[in-house]
Amino acid sequence: MPDKDAAGASPTWRDPKRYLWPLGLTIPLSPFLAWGLVSLLGPGAFWALGLMIMGIALPLVDKFAGVDRSNPPDEALAALDKDKYYRWCVYLFLPLQYAGLVAACYLWAHGPLGTPERIGLAVTVGVVGGVGINAAHELGHKRENVERWLSKVTLAQTLYGHFYVEHNHGHHLRVATPEDPASAKFGESFWKFLPRTMIHGLHSAWDLETRRLARSGSSPWTLRNNLFNAAAMSIVLFGALIAVFGWIVLPYLLIQAAIAIVLYEAANYLEHYGLMRTRRPDGRYAKPSHRDSWNSDHLWSNLFLYHLQRHSDHHANPVRRYQALRTVDESPQLPAGYAVMIFCSMVPPLWRKVM
Repeated sequence: MPDKDAAGASPTWRDPKRYLWPLGLTIPLSPFLAWGLVSLLGPGAFWALGLMIMGIALPLVDKFAGVDRSNPPDEALAALDKDKYYRWCVYLFLPLQYAGLVAACYLWAHGPLGTPERIGLAVTVGVVGGVGINAAHELGHKRENVERWLSKVTLAQTLYGHFYVEHNHGHHLRVATPEDPASAKFGESFWKFLPRTMIHGLHSAWDLETRRLARSGSSPWTLRNNLFNAAAMSIVLFGALIAVFGWIVLPYLLIQAAIAIVLYEAANYLEHYGLMRTRRPDGRYAKPSHRDSWNSDHLWSNLFLYHLQRHSDHHANPVRRYQALRTVDESPQLPAGYAVMIFCSMVPPLWRKVM
């Protein structure tokens, strides 16, 4: 066995993307970057910088940077998974996310912004929140209690705390079956999928928590219910921001939450679109495989989304950390990165053309 270096990794392999992962923190910094660009250059359109990054810059960089199909070797996986540097690349998202939210509230309440500029800033904060749901997704799968708690804190901004329950305990069991509200059916438009996944996802989360608490002899009407304690975090957060900055911020808080939810559910839509597991003679579904998720090897969007696009390996190894996820030859590949496909999904004729 080769000697290990100080970080615990084999000296024969180095992660070529190791120092690229902090680039993903550009997203939670986007409200501050927008503020700086408006101050320096003037055009109020820069308040929508988050949308510009996700909808224009990232697809363009993806196109020219190309794809990355490199995988860590088996002998490096354990050390790579334990390397805390990668954890901090996710942890830092959280304080930057909330610093941006507080700054946005200040600008909505006291900044020299007209209504279009305020909405543009809400869009940027919503993009941060949407990618924040993805950061919460990474944290929520982990065994460490502090990371699961941080996942719920991250979701507070978007009023989407039930995701913590439904995704981990519902979606991962029912993926690519008609019973899964987060798996889009073939031919189903995103705008039909969106209300279905939101309503049935919330219902599923309630059912899962009710059954979990019943096993310990507890009523669901308790703060031990993860739906209630997640909702309490959102109420406290929104209440504190309204108390400090006034009711003027509430419409923009709701706008940013709605945008975040739509963006993340668009990612959910494309991840399993039209992919269904076969049913065995005994009535059970076949075991989930790498063929049950759409993937993309586009380098730059993978850096910004913590390898969310290596989705098949994530479903095969839910607790595996993002830096150790692998691309698999048998996995179906999207024609472009998630940044492009998310916006394609919102235009059904375009989606049908590319898929």
